[in-house]
Amino acid sequence: MPISLRNVGKTYRRGGMITHALDRVDLDIADGEFVSIVGPSGCGKSTLLRLLTGLLPASSGEILVNGEPVTRPSGEIGIVFQAPVLLDWRSVRDNLLFQVEMRGLRKSDYVGRADELLGRVGLSEFANRYPYELSGGMRQRCAIARSLIHDPVMLIMDEPFGALDALTREQMRLDLEALWMATRKTVLFITHSIDEAVLLSDRVVVMSPRPGRIERIIPIEMPRPRGLDGRKRPEFIGISDEITDIFLSRGVLSRGASS
Repeated sequence: MPISLRNVGKTYRRGGMITHALDRVDLDIADGEFVSIVGPSGCGKSTLLRLLTGLLPASSGEILVNGEPVTRPSGEIGIVFQAPVLLDWRSVRDNLLFQVEMRGLRKSDYVGRADELLGRVGLSEFANRYPYELSGGMRQRCAIARSLIHDPVMLIMDEPFGALDALTREQMRLDLEALWMATRKTVLFITHSIDEAVLLSDRVVVMSPRPGRIERIIPIEMPRPRGLDGRKRPEFIGISDEITDIFLSRGVLSRGASS
C-alpha cells in the first residue's frame, strides 16, 4: 500500500496555547517497504502516525494511502502501540480474536489464522494463557499478532519495543525482521533507537526537533537478514554515525565531557 504525504502540517490549539507539531512534511513510502522514523521526543513522530491512520486530521497538506485521501480510520491498517493494551480477562488467542469481533467478522473463521500468527511470534503454547501470565516481550508479541489478524496491507508501529529490556528488545527486533521478510507488509516504524532504525529499515527518516520536519531520508543498502552481525558491517557504522551527527548538529545529542 503506497503512502504519500505532501506538505503536511499539524498545529494543536488548546485554550490560548498553540503548538506546531509538524511542518511541511513530504514523504513517499512504496508498497512493501519498511520505513523507520527516528527523532527526538516531542518532534511529532506519534502525531504523524495518528494523521496517517485517520485518528487526527492534518492542519495542512494532503495524505494519500493507496491513492485515496485519508479522512477516517482505515480497516486496512494494523497498529501496534507503545503498550500492548491487552484485555486481562481474555486469553492470548481471544485477545487476537477480539479485533475480529470488533470488526463484525465471524470469529470462527479466524481461529486458524490466530493460531498461525501465534506460531509465527513464538506463542503457540501460550494461546490459552492470560496476559498476566506473560512477560513484557510476550505481551508485545501478542499485540503484533493481533495487529495482523485481519491481514492488513500496512502495519504502523509506534515505539513498540520502548518499554522492553535490552535483551528482549534485541530479540524482538530480530523476530520482527523475520516476520516482515515473510509477509512483506508495508511498515512504518517509530523509534528513538538509531540502531533499531538502521537494522530494520529499507530507509530511515530523520526528524528535526519540534516542529517536526524531515531532516534527511537515508537508504539502508544492507543485505537481509541483518541479524546480530548487522552492527559489524561498515554500512551500519557509517549510517549510524551520519544520523548521530545530524542530532549533534541540532543539539539533540551532546558528546559529553571530554577526558
